[in-house]
Amino acid sequence: MFGRKLPDTGLLLAEEADVIECQVSVASMLKSHLPDAAKMTAIREEFFQRLNPDFAAGMADDALLEKIEQAVFDITEKANLPLSREEQHAVSVELKNEFSGLGPVEHLMRDDDVTDILINGFDKIFAERHGRLAQTPYQFRDEPHLLSVAKRIAGTVGRRVDESCPMIDARLSDGSRVNIIIPPLSIHGTIVSIRKFPVHQITLSDLVRRNALDETMAEFLEVAAICRLNILISGGTGAGKTTILNAISGNVSPSDRIVTIEDAAEINLQQPHVISLETRQRNMEGSGEVSQRDLLRNALRMRPDRIIVGEVRGGEAHDMLQAMNTGHDGSMSTIHANSPRDALVRVEDLVLSSLANFNPHATRRQIAAAIDLVVHVVRDYRGHRFIRSISEVTGIESDAITMQELFRGGPASSGGYKFKKTCLRPYFLEKAAFFAMEERLLSLMAEEEYR
Repeated sequence: MFGRKLPDTGLLLAEEADVIECQVSVASMLKSHLPDAAKMTAIREEFFQRLNPDFAAGMADDALLEKIEQAVFDITEKANLPLSREEQHAVSVELKNEFSGLGPVEHLMRDDDVTDILINGFDKIFAERHGRLAQTPYQFRDEPHLLSVAKRIAGTVGRRVDESCPMIDARLSDGSRVNIIIPPLSIHGTIVSIRKFPVHQITLSDLVRRNALDETMAEFLEVAAICRLNILISGGTGAGKTTILNAISGNVSPSDRIVTIEDAAEINLQQPHVISLETRQRNMEGSGEVSQRDLLRNALRMRPDRIIVGEVRGGEAHDMLQAMNTGHDGSMSTIHANSPRDALVRVEDLVLSSLANFNPHATRRQIAAAIDLVVHVVRDYRGHRFIRSISEVTGIESDAITMQELFRGGPASSGGYKFKKTCLRPYFLEKAAFFAMEERLLSLMAEEEYR
Protein backbone atom coordinates (compact mmCIF):
# COMPACT_ATOMS: atom_id res chain seq x y z
CA MET A 1 0.00 0.00 0.00
CA PHE A 2 2.73 2.42 0.93
CA GLY A 3 5.23 2.03 -1.90
CA ARG A 4 8.47 3.52 -0.54
CA LYS A 5 6.92 5.86 2.01
CA LEU A 6 3.75 6.45 3.97
CA PRO A 7 1.69 8.86 1.87
CA ASP A 8 1.70 12.42 3.20
CA THR A 9 3.17 11.44 6.58
CA GLY A 10 6.86 12.22 6.22
CA LEU A 11 7.69 8.89 7.92
CA LEU A 12 10.28 7.41 5.56
CA LEU A 13 10.44 3.64 5.16
CA ALA A 14 13.62 1.72 5.97
CA GLU A 15 15.36 -1.13 4.19
CA GLU A 16 14.20 -4.64 4.96
CA ALA A 17 16.95 -5.15 7.57
CA ASP A 18 15.48 -2.32 9.66
CA VAL A 19 12.01 -3.78 9.99
CA ILE A 20 10.52 -3.18 13.46
CA GLU A 21 8.87 -6.22 14.95
CA CYS A 22 6.25 -4.56 17.11
CA GLN A 23 2.73 -5.58 18.00
CA VAL A 24 -0.05 -3.57 19.59
CA SER A 25 -1.78 -4.80 22.74
CA VAL A 26 -5.56 -4.81 22.38
CA ALA A 27 -5.91 -4.76 26.19
CA SER A 28 -5.65 -1.06 26.95
CA MET A 29 -7.54 1.79 28.51
CA LEU A 30 -8.82 2.67 25.05
CA LYS A 31 -10.06 -0.83 24.36
CA SER A 32 -13.65 0.27 23.95
CA HIS A 33 -12.64 2.48 21.05
CA LEU A 34 -10.39 -0.02 19.27
CA PRO A 35 -11.65 -1.91 16.21
CA ASP A 36 -11.94 -5.69 16.21
CA ALA A 37 -8.84 -7.90 16.08
CA ALA A 38 -8.93 -8.47 12.31
CA LYS A 39 -9.00 -4.73 11.56
CA MET A 40 -6.30 -4.07 14.15
CA THR A 41 -4.07 -6.72 12.57
CA ALA A 42 -4.50 -5.22 9.12
CA ILE A 43 -3.65 -1.71 10.32
CA ARG A 44 -0.78 -2.91 12.48
CA GLU A 45 0.89 -4.99 9.79
CA GLU A 46 0.62 -2.24 7.23
CA PHE A 47 1.91 0.46 9.57
CA PHE A 48 4.92 -1.42 10.90
CA GLN A 49 5.93 -2.82 7.53
CA ARG A 50 9.47 -1.60 7.02
CA LEU A 51 9.00 1.64 9.01
CA ASN A 52 12.12 3.72 9.53
CA PRO A 53 12.51 4.23 13.33
CA ASP A 54 15.42 6.66 13.03
CA PHE A 55 13.42 9.35 11.27
CA ALA A 56 10.52 9.34 13.73
CA ALA A 57 12.62 8.83 16.87
CA GLY A 58 13.66 12.48 17.00
CA MET A 59 10.14 13.86 16.69
CA ALA A 60 8.21 15.42 19.57
CA ASP A 61 5.31 13.35 20.94
CA ASP A 62 2.58 15.61 19.57
CA ALA A 63 4.15 15.78 16.13
CA LEU A 64 4.72 12.01 16.04
CA LEU A 65 1.11 11.31 17.04
CA GLU A 66 -0.11 13.67 14.33
CA LYS A 67 1.95 11.87 11.69
CA ILE A 68 0.75 8.47 12.91
CA GLU A 69 -2.88 9.62 12.79
CA GLN A 70 -2.35 10.73 9.18
CA ALA A 71 -0.89 7.31 8.35
CA VAL A 72 -3.75 5.44 10.08
CA PHE A 73 -6.31 7.56 8.21
CA ASP A 74 -4.62 6.76 4.90
CA ILE A 75 -4.47 3.03 5.69
CA THR A 76 -8.14 2.82 6.68
CA GLU A 77 -9.22 4.79 3.60
CA LYS A 78 -7.29 2.63 1.14
CA ALA A 79 -8.29 -0.63 2.85
CA ASN A 80 -11.89 0.60 3.08
CA LEU A 81 -12.06 -0.10 6.81
CA PRO A 82 -15.12 1.54 8.41
CA LEU A 83 -13.53 3.17 11.47
CA SER A 84 -14.79 6.21 13.33
CA ARG A 85 -12.50 9.12 14.25
CA GLU A 86 -12.44 7.89 17.86
CA GLU A 87 -11.32 4.43 16.75
CA GLN A 88 -8.66 5.89 14.47
CA HIS A 89 -7.34 8.04 17.32
CA ALA A 90 -7.29 5.05 19.70
CA VAL A 91 -5.35 3.00 17.16
CA SER A 92 -2.91 5.88 16.65
CA VAL A 93 -2.26 6.18 20.39
CA GLU A 94 -1.61 2.44 20.62
CA LEU A 95 0.81 2.55 17.68
CA LYS A 96 2.65 5.50 19.20
CA ASN A 97 2.97 3.71 22.54
CA GLU A 98 4.42 0.70 20.74
CA PHE A 99 6.79 2.78 18.67
CA SER A 100 8.18 5.22 21.24
CA GLY A 101 6.66 4.30 24.62
CA LEU A 102 6.37 1.23 26.80
CA GLY A 103 3.55 -0.48 24.95
CA PRO A 104 0.59 -1.57 27.09
CA VAL A 105 2.07 -0.13 30.30
CA GLU A 106 2.39 3.37 28.83
CA HIS A 107 -1.11 4.14 30.12
CA LEU A 108 -0.02 3.14 33.63
CA MET A 109 3.04 5.36 33.33
CA ARG A 110 0.74 8.31 32.65
CA ASP A 111 -1.54 7.51 35.60
CA ASP A 112 -0.46 9.75 38.51
CA ASP A 113 -2.09 7.40 41.04
CA VAL A 114 0.18 4.50 40.02
CA THR A 115 3.45 4.31 41.99
CA ASP A 116 4.80 0.88 40.97
CA ILE A 117 4.38 -1.24 37.83
CA LEU A 118 5.39 -4.91 38.09
CA ILE A 119 5.53 -7.00 34.92
CA ASN A 120 5.70 -10.73 35.70
CA GLY A 121 5.94 -12.09 32.18
CA PHE A 122 4.06 -10.88 29.12
CA ASP A 123 0.57 -11.69 30.41
CA LYS A 124 0.71 -10.54 34.05
CA ILE A 125 1.01 -6.82 34.75
CA PHE A 126 0.43 -5.51 38.29
CA ALA A 127 0.13 -1.88 39.43
CA GLU A 128 0.16 -0.29 42.87
CA ARG A 129 -2.29 2.51 43.61
CA HIS A 130 -2.61 4.11 47.04
CA GLY A 131 -0.52 1.36 48.62
CA ARG A 132 -2.55 -1.52 47.15
CA LEU A 133 -1.21 -3.89 44.51
CA ALA A 134 -3.59 -5.39 41.96
CA GLN A 135 -3.39 -7.11 38.60
CA THR A 136 -4.36 -5.00 35.59
CA PRO A 137 -6.12 -6.10 32.39
CA TYR A 138 -3.15 -5.07 30.26
CA GLN A 139 -0.92 -7.61 28.52
CA PHE A 140 1.92 -7.73 26.06
CA ARG A 141 1.20 -9.79 22.97
CA ASP A 142 3.83 -12.42 23.74
CA GLU A 143 7.25 -12.87 25.33
CA PRO A 144 9.23 -11.51 22.31
CA HIS A 145 7.08 -8.37 22.43
CA LEU A 146 7.90 -7.81 26.13
CA LEU A 147 11.59 -8.56 25.56
CA SER A 148 11.73 -6.02 22.73
CA VAL A 149 10.35 -3.31 25.05
CA ALA A 150 12.86 -4.31 27.74
CA LYS A 151 15.70 -4.03 25.24
CA ARG A 152 14.44 -0.61 24.16
CA ILE A 153 14.45 0.56 27.79
CA ALA A 154 18.02 -0.64 28.19
CA GLY A 155 19.03 1.00 24.93
CA THR A 156 17.79 4.42 26.06
CA VAL A 157 20.45 4.45 28.81
CA GLY A 158 23.21 3.00 26.66
CA ARG A 159 22.88 -0.50 28.12
CA ARG A 160 21.98 -3.89 26.73
CA VAL A 161 20.00 -6.79 28.12
CA ASP A 162 20.57 -10.27 26.68
CA GLU A 163 21.78 -13.70 27.78
CA SER A 164 25.27 -12.38 28.45
CA CYS A 165 23.88 -9.47 30.53
CA PRO A 166 20.51 -10.70 31.84
CA MET A 167 20.02 -8.22 34.70
CA ILE A 168 20.19 -4.42 34.69
CA ASP A 169 19.06 -1.34 36.62
CA ALA A 170 18.11 1.65 34.50
CA ARG A 171 16.39 4.99 34.70
CA LEU A 172 13.75 6.27 32.28
CA SER A 173 13.84 9.80 30.91
CA ASP A 174 11.23 10.91 33.48
CA GLY A 175 13.40 9.64 36.36
CA SER A 176 11.48 6.42 37.00
CA ARG A 177 13.62 3.52 38.24
CA VAL A 178 13.56 0.26 36.28
CA ASN A 179 14.92 -3.20 37.04
CA ILE A 180 14.96 -5.82 34.28
CA ILE A 181 15.84 -9.50 34.63
CA ILE A 182 15.45 -12.04 31.83
CA PRO A 183 16.04 -15.78 31.32
CA PRO A 184 18.09 -17.76 32.20
CA LEU A 185 18.07 -15.91 35.56
CA SER A 186 14.29 -15.53 35.45
CA ILE A 187 12.35 -18.78 35.21
CA HIS A 188 9.06 -17.26 34.01
CA GLY A 189 10.20 -14.99 31.20
CA THR A 190 11.13 -11.32 31.25
CA ILE A 191 10.48 -9.54 34.56
CA VAL A 192 10.33 -5.73 34.68
CA SER A 193 9.86 -3.68 37.87
CA ILE A 194 9.22 0.06 37.54
CA ARG A 195 9.22 2.50 40.48
CA LYS A 196 7.69 5.69 39.10
CA PHE A 197 9.32 9.03 39.80
CA PRO A 198 6.98 11.34 41.76
CA VAL A 199 5.55 14.09 39.59
CA HIS A 200 4.90 16.52 42.44
CA GLN A 201 7.16 17.43 45.34
CA ILE A 202 5.82 16.09 48.63
CA THR A 203 5.78 18.27 51.75
CA LEU A 204 5.24 17.38 55.39
CA SER A 205 1.87 19.13 55.19
CA ASP A 206 0.88 16.78 52.36
CA LEU A 207 1.79 13.80 54.54
CA VAL A 208 -0.25 15.21 57.44
CA ARG A 209 -3.27 15.37 55.12
CA ARG A 210 -2.61 11.73 54.19
CA ASN A 211 -2.56 10.81 57.88
CA ALA A 212 1.05 9.60 57.69
CA LEU A 213 1.85 11.71 60.77
CA ASP A 214 0.23 14.56 62.68
CA GLU A 215 0.93 18.29 62.89
CA THR A 216 3.15 18.06 65.99
CA MET A 217 5.35 15.35 64.46
CA ALA A 218 5.61 17.37 61.23
CA GLU A 219 6.68 20.47 63.15
CA PHE A 220 9.21 18.42 65.13
CA LEU A 221 10.78 17.08 61.90
CA GLU A 222 10.89 20.64 60.57
CA VAL A 223 12.82 21.71 63.69
CA ALA A 224 15.11 18.68 63.31
CA ALA A 225 15.98 19.68 59.73
CA ILE A 226 16.59 23.32 60.70
CA CYS A 227 18.83 22.21 63.60
CA ARG A 228 20.91 20.11 61.18
CA LEU A 229 20.29 16.77 62.86
CA ASN A 230 21.65 13.70 61.11
CA ILE A 231 18.57 11.62 60.27
CA LEU A 232 18.33 7.95 59.33
CA ILE A 233 15.00 6.85 57.84
CA SER A 234 14.26 3.14 58.19
CA GLY A 235 11.52 0.85 56.96
CA GLY A 236 10.65 -2.00 54.65
CA THR A 237 10.48 -2.06 50.87
CA GLY A 238 7.85 0.37 49.59
CA ALA A 239 7.16 1.80 53.05
CA GLY A 240 7.76 5.38 51.90
CA LYS A 241 11.30 6.06 53.13
CA THR A 242 12.29 8.24 50.17
CA THR A 243 8.97 10.11 50.36
CA ILE A 244 9.64 11.02 54.00
CA LEU A 245 13.20 12.06 53.14
CA ASN A 246 11.98 14.32 50.34
CA ALA A 247 9.38 15.89 52.63
CA ILE A 248 11.88 16.59 55.43
CA SER A 249 14.28 18.12 52.93
CA GLY A 250 11.74 20.87 52.26
CA ASN A 251 12.89 22.51 55.51
CA VAL A 252 16.59 22.58 54.64
CA SER A 253 18.04 26.05 54.14
CA PRO A 254 18.09 27.04 50.43
CA SER A 255 21.65 28.30 50.92
CA ASP A 256 22.96 24.81 51.81
CA ARG A 257 24.96 22.94 49.19
CA ILE A 258 23.54 19.40 49.10
CA VAL A 259 25.08 16.38 47.38
CA THR A 260 22.81 13.36 46.82
CA ILE A 261 24.16 9.88 46.09
CA GLU A 262 21.97 7.09 44.75
CA ASP A 263 22.01 3.88 42.74
CA ALA A 264 19.18 5.29 40.63
CA ALA A 265 18.23 8.96 41.05
CA GLU A 266 14.96 9.03 43.01
CA ILE A 267 15.43 11.81 45.56
CA ASN A 268 13.52 14.93 44.55
CA LEU A 269 14.86 17.72 46.76
CA GLN A 270 13.25 21.13 46.92
CA GLN A 271 16.38 23.29 47.20
CA PRO A 272 18.16 25.21 44.42
CA HIS A 273 21.72 24.11 45.28
CA VAL A 274 21.60 20.33 44.76
CA ILE A 275 24.18 18.12 43.04
CA SER A 276 22.85 14.65 42.19
CA LEU A 277 25.30 11.78 41.71
CA GLU A 278 24.38 8.32 40.44
CA THR A 279 26.31 5.07 40.54
CA ARG A 280 27.35 3.17 37.42
CA GLN A 281 27.35 -0.60 37.00
CA ARG A 282 30.27 -2.45 35.44
CA ASN A 283 30.26 -2.81 31.68
CA MET A 284 30.39 -5.97 29.59
CA GLU A 285 34.15 -6.22 30.13
CA GLY A 286 33.68 -6.12 33.90
CA SER A 287 35.17 -2.66 34.38
CA GLY A 288 33.93 0.91 34.77
CA GLU A 289 31.90 0.36 37.94
CA VAL A 290 31.40 3.40 40.19
CA SER A 291 29.91 2.51 43.59
CA GLN A 292 28.11 4.61 46.18
CA ARG A 293 31.26 4.43 48.26
CA ASP A 294 33.31 5.90 45.39
CA LEU A 295 30.80 8.71 44.96
CA LEU A 296 30.62 9.40 48.69
CA ARG A 297 34.38 9.78 48.91
CA ASN A 298 34.32 12.11 45.92
CA ALA A 299 31.43 14.11 47.42
CA LEU A 300 33.59 14.99 50.42
CA ARG A 301 35.83 16.91 48.00
CA MET A 302 32.90 18.92 46.61
CA ARG A 303 32.45 21.19 49.64
CA PRO A 304 28.97 19.89 50.62
CA ASP A 305 27.02 21.29 53.56
CA ARG A 306 24.87 18.18 53.68
CA ILE A 307 25.21 14.74 52.11
CA ILE A 308 22.18 12.58 51.37
CA VAL A 309 22.70 8.90 50.55
CA GLY A 310 19.63 7.40 48.93
CA GLU A 311 20.07 4.06 50.68
CA VAL A 312 23.00 2.55 52.57
CA ARG A 313 23.46 -1.11 51.75
CA GLY A 314 27.22 -1.74 51.81
CA GLY A 315 30.61 -0.32 52.66
CA GLU A 316 29.41 3.24 52.10
CA ALA A 317 27.83 3.02 55.59
CA HIS A 318 31.25 3.62 57.14
CA ASP A 319 31.96 6.59 54.87
CA MET A 320 28.52 8.03 55.65
CA LEU A 321 29.25 7.87 59.39
CA GLN A 322 32.62 9.51 58.77
CA ALA A 323 30.93 12.35 56.88
CA MET A 324 28.34 12.86 59.63
CA ASN A 325 31.12 12.98 62.22
CA THR A 326 33.33 15.43 60.31
CA GLY A 327 31.30 18.58 59.88
CA HIS A 328 28.50 17.55 57.52
CA ASP A 329 25.67 17.92 60.02
CA GLY A 330 22.17 17.66 58.63
CA SER A 331 22.96 14.66 56.44
CA MET A 332 20.30 12.04 55.78
CA SER A 333 19.98 8.51 54.47
CA THR A 334 17.57 5.57 54.30
CA ILE A 335 18.03 1.93 55.23
CA HIS A 336 15.96 -1.25 55.13
CA ALA A 337 15.11 -2.35 58.68
CA ASN A 338 12.19 -3.56 60.80
CA SER A 339 12.58 -1.11 63.69
CA PRO A 340 14.71 1.87 64.80
CA ARG A 341 16.93 -0.45 66.86
CA ASP A 342 17.33 -2.84 63.93
CA ALA A 343 18.34 0.10 61.74
CA LEU A 344 21.34 0.87 63.96
CA VAL A 345 22.26 -2.81 64.18
CA ARG A 346 22.17 -3.04 60.39
CA VAL A 347 24.43 0.01 60.02
CA GLU A 348 26.87 -1.69 62.39
CA ASP A 349 26.73 -4.94 60.40
CA LEU A 350 27.36 -3.10 57.12
CA VAL A 351 30.40 -1.32 58.55
CA LEU A 352 31.90 -4.46 60.11
CA SER A 353 31.30 -6.59 57.00
CA SER A 354 33.15 -4.07 54.81
CA LEU A 355 36.07 -3.49 57.21
CA ALA A 356 37.67 -6.80 58.13
CA ASN A 357 39.51 -5.80 61.32
CA PHE A 358 37.30 -2.98 62.53
CA ASN A 359 36.45 -2.84 66.25
CA PRO A 360 32.71 -3.38 67.03
CA HIS A 361 32.90 -1.09 70.06
CA ALA A 362 34.45 1.69 67.98
CA THR A 363 31.74 1.20 65.36
CA ARG A 364 28.97 1.61 67.93
CA ARG A 365 30.60 4.75 69.32
CA GLN A 366 30.79 6.13 65.80
CA ILE A 367 27.11 5.37 65.16
CA ALA A 368 26.05 6.95 68.46
CA ALA A 369 28.06 10.09 67.69
CA ALA A 370 26.91 10.39 64.06
CA ILE A 371 23.16 9.64 64.01
CA ASP A 372 20.76 11.89 65.91
CA LEU A 373 17.31 10.64 64.85
CA VAL A 374 15.86 7.43 63.44
CA VAL A 375 12.49 7.87 61.70
CA HIS A 376 10.83 4.50 61.15
CA VAL A 377 8.07 4.20 58.53
CA VAL A 378 5.78 1.27 57.79
CA ARG A 379 3.10 0.19 55.35
CA ASP A 380 0.28 -1.75 56.97
CA TYR A 381 -1.96 -4.48 55.58
CA ARG A 382 -4.32 -1.83 54.18
CA GLY A 383 -1.50 -0.29 52.15
CA HIS A 384 -1.43 2.85 54.32
CA ARG A 385 2.04 4.33 54.92
CA PHE A 386 2.75 6.19 58.16
CA ILE A 387 5.51 7.01 60.63
CA ARG A 388 5.62 4.32 63.28
CA SER A 389 8.32 5.89 65.44
CA ILE A 390 10.64 8.87 65.79
CA SER A 391 13.49 7.89 68.10
CA GLU A 392 16.51 9.84 69.29
CA VAL A 393 19.98 8.33 69.68
CA THR A 394 21.12 9.48 73.11
CA GLY A 395 24.59 7.95 73.48
CA ILE A 396 26.28 4.70 74.46
CA GLU A 397 26.28 2.83 77.76
CA SER A 398 28.00 -0.49 78.57
CA ASP A 399 28.88 -0.95 74.91
CA ALA A 400 25.22 -0.55 73.85
CA ILE A 401 23.72 2.34 71.90
CA THR A 402 20.97 4.03 73.91
CA MET A 403 17.80 5.49 72.37
CA GLN A 404 14.60 7.16 73.49
CA GLU A 405 11.34 7.23 71.55
CA LEU A 406 9.90 10.72 71.15
CA PHE A 407 6.85 9.93 68.99
CA ARG A 408 4.96 6.81 68.02
CA GLY A 409 2.08 6.12 65.68
CA GLY A 410 -0.21 3.24 64.83
CA PRO A 411 -3.71 2.10 63.93
CA ALA A 412 -6.52 3.27 66.20
CA SER A 413 -9.33 1.02 67.45
CA SER A 414 -11.76 3.20 65.52
CA GLY A 415 -10.13 2.17 62.27
CA GLY A 416 -8.06 5.30 61.69
CA TYR A 417 -4.57 6.15 62.94
CA LYS A 418 -3.40 7.79 66.14
CA PHE A 419 -0.11 9.46 67.02
CA LYS A 420 1.34 10.13 70.47
CA LYS A 421 4.35 11.93 71.87
CA THR A 422 6.21 10.59 74.87
CA CYS A 423 6.90 14.09 76.28
CA LEU A 424 10.53 13.15 76.99
CA ARG A 425 13.13 15.90 77.01
CA PRO A 426 15.16 15.73 73.74
CA TYR A 427 18.91 15.39 74.10
CA PHE A 428 19.58 17.83 71.24
CA LEU A 429 18.24 20.85 73.16
CA GLU A 430 21.71 22.40 73.23
CA LYS A 431 21.97 22.19 69.47
CA ALA A 432 18.43 23.56 69.16
CA ALA A 433 19.46 26.56 71.29
CA PHE A 434 22.31 27.26 68.86
CA PHE A 435 19.67 27.62 66.10
CA ALA A 436 17.26 29.59 68.36
CA MET A 437 14.86 26.63 68.38
CA GLU A 438 15.03 25.63 72.06
CA GLU A 439 11.76 27.25 73.15
CA ARG A 440 9.91 25.97 70.12
CA LEU A 441 11.20 22.44 70.74
CA LEU A 442 10.28 22.51 74.43
CA SER A 443 6.82 23.74 73.54
CA LEU A 444 6.37 20.88 71.07
CA MET A 445 7.38 18.26 73.61
CA ALA A 446 5.47 19.73 76.58
CA GLU A 447 2.86 17.56 78.27
CA GLU A 448 -0.63 18.38 77.06
CA GLU A 449 -3.84 16.79 75.90
CA TYR A 450 -2.73 14.93 72.83
CA ARG A 451 -4.72 12.63 70.65
